[in-house]
Amino acid sequence: MKVTRTSRLTGITRTLELNCTEVQLVDWACGKLAQNAFPQLTPDQREFIMTGITSEEWSAAFGEDDE
Repeated sequence: MKVTRTSRLTGITRTLELNCTEVQLVDWACGKLAQNAFPQLTPDQREFIMTGITSEEWSAAFGEDDE
C-alpha cells in the first residue's frame, strides 16, 4: 500500500510503497504500538509511518549508528 507522510525533520512529503494494510494503519492510529501493528515492516519503515523520517534523513541529521 502507498503511504504518504511529511517528515518532521525536513517538512518534505514522500510516498513509500509498504507491505501493510489499511487495517494495520487504523490499529496503529488507534493506539497500537507500531512494532505490534506492523511486525512485517523494518524499524526504518515503521519510523517512516510514525514520523515521515526516512533512514537517509535520519543518517544525515544524526549520523550513522556506530554500534
